[in-house]
Amino acid sequence: MMGRQSTNQARLFYEFDLEDRIPYNHLLRRINVFVTTALADLHAELASFYSHTGRPSVDPELMIRMLIVGYTYGIRSERQLCDEVTLNLAYRWFCRLDLEDEVPDHSTFSKNRHGRFRDSDILRHLFERIVEACIAAGLVKGEGFAVDASVMEADASRYHGEAPDEIDWSKVERPSRAVREYLDALDEAGGELEPGRKKPKVISRSDPASAWTAKANKRVQFGYGLNYLIDNEHAVIVDVEATPARTYDEVASTKAMIQRTDARFGLKPERLAADAAYGTGKFLAWLVDKNIVPHVTVRDLSKRKDGTFSRGDFTFDANNDTYTCPAGKTMKSTGRIHSDNTYRYMARTADCRTCPLKQKCCPKTPFRKVPRDVNEAARDIARSLAETPEFERSSDERKKVEMRFAHLKTHHRFERMRLRGLSGARDEFHLAAIVQNLKTMALRLTRPVAMMPAS
Repeated sequence: MMGRQSTNQARLFYEFDLEDRIPYNHLLRRINVFVTTALADLHAELASFYSHTGRPSVDPELMIRMLIVGYTYGIRSERQLCDEVTLNLAYRWFCRLDLEDEVPDHSTFSKNRHGRFRDSDILRHLFERIVEACIAAGLVKGEGFAVDASVMEADASRYHGEAPDEIDWSKVERPSRAVREYLDALDEAGGELEPGRKKPKVISRSDPASAWTAKANKRVQFGYGLNYLIDNEHAVIVDVEATPARTYDEVASTKAMIQRTDARFGLKPERLAADAAYGTGKFLAWLVDKNIVPHVTVRDLSKRKDGTFSRGDFTFDANNDTYTCPAGKTMKSTGRIHSDNTYRYMARTADCRTCPLKQKCCPKTPFRKVPRDVNEAARDIARSLAETPEFERSSDERKKVEMRFAHLKTHHRFERMRLRGLSGARDEFHLAAIVQNLKTMALRLTRPVAMMPAS
C-alpha cells in the first residue's frame, strides 16, 4: 500500500539544538577548535577600527568565520555566501549563529569587508596564529622549504589595457581604493624604478597594480602572483605574499618571506627548493650568503643553438680569473661590470684570426667574448648540487607547493580575484592560506568519528 504524508505535521513546540545536528567528523567541526583559539584576541586587535557611537556593526568574528566558510567551500560570491549561511545548518553552527539569529545582509557584509578589514592587518595576524599552532603541533620541521608562485587572474578586463603614459590619473573622478593605492606607491617610489625592474607596457585603469602577463602558457591577462613558502614536512604554508604577476617581484618576495619567517617564528631553512625562475645569480648568491643550500635549478641561457661553442665549452680558472678556450688560448677580463651584471672575458684578435676553430667559435666576429655573471660562483654551487640525491628529493618535495595551487583552483574554485589592488590580493591570499593550513591541521591532528554521540 502506498503511504501518503499527512498534511498536518506541525507541532506547537520544537526542541532543536544545532550542536546535536553537526556530525563530529564534519570538516567545520574539526577546524573549529583551531579557529576559536586563533580568534581569541580578535576584538581587542580590531577595537581601534570601530567607533564607540552609532549603530552596532557586523561582529568581526562572525565576518571572519563566514569568510573562512566561503574560502573553504569555494563560495566566491558574497551574496551567495550570505544565502548559504542562512540555509546551511553546519555553516550556521560554525559561525555561532542560532536558528533565530539573522545573517548579515550581503551589502552590509561587503561594506564591512571592503572597509574596516582592508585597513587592518587582522588576516595577517590570524594567518600567523594558525602557523604558530602548526609549529606547536609538530607539523613544521623547519629543515626544508619550497617556494613557488601561481598566477591569479585579476578583476580587470584583459581587453582594456592602456600604456601607462597615456593615462592622466588627475582626471579620474573619485578614484577607487585600488587606484589610490597604486598612485600612493608611485609617490613613495618617487617615480624611480628599482634596478632590474622593467616599466610595464600595459596597465589596467580598474586595477593598475596587477601585471599584464601570459605566464604558465595561459592567455594574456592581468594578474597577481600568489607566492607560497611551505615547509616540506606536511606542506604547511609558513608564509604567503601577494605581488604583481612578474617573475622579478616573485623572486624578490621570496627573500622577504624567508626573512619574515625567521624573524616571526625563528624558522630558517637548511635548504630551499625552487624551479628555474628562481635560478638567477643574484638570488642564488643571496641564499648562499644566508647559508641556505640552494636546491634550485639554475637559469642558464648561455647554450648556443647555431652549432658554435657555448660558454660551457670554455674552462674557467678561478685562481687566475681567466677562461681557456677550446684551442687552449687564455681569455682575460677588464674587470668592468656591464649592464647585464656580467664580466666580459675576451680573446686576442691575433689568436682568433689564425685559429683553426674560428668557424666553430666566432665565425662572424673578429674575436670571441665570453660573459660571466658576477654571481657565477653561486650558480656553480647550485649546479654542483643538481645531481645529488638530496636535490632529487627536494625536487619531489617541491611538488607539494604545486599541489597547493592545484587544490586551491580546483577544490576551492579560486582562479580569479574578487578584490582589487595589492591590499585586496593580500587579503584573499591570506584567507586562502589560512583555509589550506586549517585543512592540513584537521587532517593531521583530528581523528574522524564514525557516528555522533547520543544526545
